[in-house]
Amino acid sequence: MAEEMIVKELDDVVVRFSGDSGDGMQLAGNMFSNISATEGNDISTFPDYPADIRAPQGTLTGVSGFQVHIGSGKVYTPGDKCDVLVAMNPAALKTQYKFCKPQTVIIIDTDSFTKRDLEKAKFQLDNPFSELGIKNEVVEAAITTMCKESLKESGLDNKSIMRTKNMFALGLVCWLFHRDIEVGAKLLREKFAKKPAIAEANVKILFDGYHFGENTHASVSISYKVPCKEGKAPGRYMDINGNKATAYGLIAAAEKAGLQLYLGSYPITPATDILHELAKHKSLGVKTVQCEDEIAGCSSAVGAAFAGALAVTTTSGPGICLKSEAMNLAVITELPLVIVDVQRGGPSTGLPTKSEQTDLLQVLFGRNGESPMPVIAATSPTDCFDAAYMACKIALEHMTPVVLLTDAYIANGSAAWKLPDLKEYPDIKPPYVTRDMAGTWTPFKRNPETGVRYWAVPGQKDFMHRIGGLEKSNETGAISTDPENHNLMTRLRAEKVEKIAYSLPLLQVEGDPDADLLIVGFGGTYGHLHSAMDMMASRGKKVALAHFRYINPLPKNTADVLRRYKKIVVAEQNMGQLAAYLRMKIEGIHLHQFNQVKGQPFVVQELVDAFTKIMEE
Repeated sequence: MAEEMIVKELDDVVVRFSGDSGDGMQLAGNMFSNISATEGNDISTFPDYPADIRAPQGTLTGVSGFQVHIGSGKVYTPGDKCDVLVAMNPAALKTQYKFCKPQTVIIIDTDSFTKRDLEKAKFQLDNPFSELGIKNEVVEAAITTMCKESLKESGLDNKSIMRTKNMFALGLVCWLFHRDIEVGAKLLREKFAKKPAIAEANVKILFDGYHFGENTHASVSISYKVPCKEGKAPGRYMDINGNKATAYGLIAAAEKAGLQLYLGSYPITPATDILHELAKHKSLGVKTVQCEDEIAGCSSAVGAAFAGALAVTTTSGPGICLKSEAMNLAVITELPLVIVDVQRGGPSTGLPTKSEQTDLLQVLFGRNGESPMPVIAATSPTDCFDAAYMACKIALEHMTPVVLLTDAYIANGSAAWKLPDLKEYPDIKPPYVTRDMAGTWTPFKRNPETGVRYWAVPGQKDFMHRIGGLEKSNETGAISTDPENHNLMTRLRAEKVEKIAYSLPLLQVEGDPDADLLIVGFGGTYGHLHSAMDMMASRGKKVALAHFRYINPLPKNTADVLRRYKKIVVAEQNMGQLAAYLRMKIEGIHLHQFNQVKGQPFVVQELVDAFTKIMEE
């Protein structure tokens, strides 16, 4: 036990919770995030689910992690390495120690470090710390024993008691960072409101963990404080992940457009939570249909779009493969449809819980024929709301299917989000037919400026029409196989998408206006690239960042921006898809590349090292 406790004030800290997939690490991490957010700290989280979700208990492939970065000011990423690691068993210690700093405090449950546990984690020695060369401060707590002893009179079964271990760890972490434990108790009572016995058991263990730290000083010499130094804008905040923010953005867009929201979807990791969330909101007029397969999900959404709804389908990369024919149908019929692609790792079934950016070329070109679609990429968990809203706006106002790209990292990651005022969001005005068009209207009659066809919802008098997957005459809407008409329709559909660029914001450049290096990225890598830029700037490097949210069409000033810089590096979690696309669209530019395909977010220090090397070449 430390005789004197030093309280160290930090600008930011990173905490990583890890254990078996059934150990409740995601709940503990989420609660610590919420407790910190209520004290005004900015947060960024990264749930790291195991790819082998049915791995045997205590094995290396079944370790579940949750990392949270807490800052006194703005934080952009969940952090590279942690200041505190909670390792509930030897497998967690072995797989997660690589994320530790030299000064990291490690918290373990000694009851889960038996000889059998060590064997499961493939340790050769009886002392895992010496085997791994760990010289960090270690808090050893018999968490399982203490939980059993504390709840022996509770009347709960052994399984329910064992599920409280995560709350002991959370209580200990709250003590270590001087967090308000009462906030945690309130969150637990709200979460288990229908199970008061479970709620009170978890609250008791939460306090036990806090008092263990308080009474023993937990064998550490330092505790931490992360005061809030930057005041947040007044308003109501909530902790939100990207999938939930996407769902809310879709609801908001439907409300703004005065349309019913329809979701036709097949549950696929990591997009399933959008379906789950939207299914909760029938009171807002949301209709959700869980379909038997990906094709049915997308096809039903095309039908809903034809019927006049704001139609959405959600999926991941393997689902896009299957939906492509139905997406083509939405292209040729020129109907508004939003396709949400929450990207995950690997071809085929791949790594369903891991994050990548490997679907970009698929959503741009992965369909037969000339089949152009606008593509938007959300940049953060909270940005998923705005990106979903804008995807709906473009789809409805330009009569086209739109792909919204997110990824597992931002879909599952969370941040503090200020509830928006919808009055501040732009109106959504679909190009409906007008009464004066009756008698002269045809299905592909277009606005001459935008190239957008007018929308006649079925059932309107004097606007009978038929659209389908076969090519139609531009003049009459009747089926046509005329080569000249096909050429015309192909060009009109492409021009319509290109003209969307006139309604998009220009590409913004952050950082040094006289930068020697421009960092370029898209989507969920924004936080890591921004952090890399900030770190390099603090070291005297002249760097800037241009991050793409709108990818097809590109912002109108893209070529001008890219041609201003001597050196450009495009950083992506793929093998160079955005770089290839930019080379195709903008002639004569030279691009350096930084590419990783690990199923994991970028490490900021690795980015800094790579970018610095490019600058010095």
